[in-house]
Amino acid sequence: MDTLGAMPGTGPNTGVLRVVRKAAPAHFDQLPTDRTLIMGVLNITPDSFSDGGRFVTDGKVDHELAVKAGLALHQAGADIVDVGGESTRPGATPTKAREERERIITAVQALFTAGALVSVDTRHPETAEAAIAAAPHRDAVLINDVSGLVTDPAMPELVARTGVRVIITHNRDVPETMQDHAVYDDVVAEVLAELDQIRRRYLDAGVAQERIIVDPGIGFAKTAEQSWTLLRHLDRFTADGTRVLLGVSRKGFLGELLADSSGRRPAEGRDAATLALTALAADAGVWAVRVHDVEANLDAVRVIAQLRT
Repeated sequence: MDTLGAMPGTGPNTGVLRVVRKAAPAHFDQLPTDRTLIMGVLNITPDSFSDGGRFVTDGKVDHELAVKAGLALHQAGADIVDVGGESTRPGATPTKAREERERIITAVQALFTAGALVSVDTRHPETAEAAIAAAPHRDAVLINDVSGLVTDPAMPELVARTGVRVIITHNRDVPETMQDHAVYDDVVAEVLAELDQIRRRYLDAGVAQERIIVDPGIGFAKTAEQSWTLLRHLDRFTADGTRVLLGVSRKGFLGELLADSSGRRPAEGRDAATLALTALAADAGVWAVRVHDVEANLDAVRVIAQLRT
């Protein structure tokens, strides 16, 4: 895929923002249907649990570095690049919508120019609307909202009005306090029921059923054991043909599992464990996995696809 005029830094005036070549825009209907999809993670934040601070230092965004990283995910084979400007890890401090937009919009525009399909990870309708406006068409962009039961009422209205697709995530509260609500009698049944409540808000706003993707929200308002229980029952989420996104890459519950005498395994040491769960997800028929290491996870889903033929 030829989207760069030269490798950044190989000649005069060849910074990555200046050499992105326009490619044919991606379209949702062009995505592979014979395997689980790969969504690559681009967090342009100072405080995300795995890659926070890579592109934001002292409040300043290195847009050129962020664009380069996003294009690398695209060129590595990511079917979708998920761009976020606000950390939603448990306990994270909220980011204002304006600051979030300023962090991500340059990368979002560059990815569209390069022909990438972009998912925008945001709880803010204003940010979602700006990303939709930057897209070449409505089927080049997804909105990935992890708000769950506290979704802003304006988000379903926006999705219905613009006709884009949306990922809805099970969650019970905002990042600062969501872990206070990790209390369930039957976590699988309750997550399924509450996802239906969230889905109903979008349906009632006029969003078509087929444009809604669901995410069980591993780690959002859930303990480690509750997350493992959900993973043991992924077939309950995919049983009716619902498209499911699974986001487990490098998450804290894997760090707890792999802990040793020095403490939890650091985020960058959790990729092999992530691959194991990607294979599990692919075998369960999950629509897409959201991951940091694109190439390795793409290999994993291709292997499972071959075994299922």
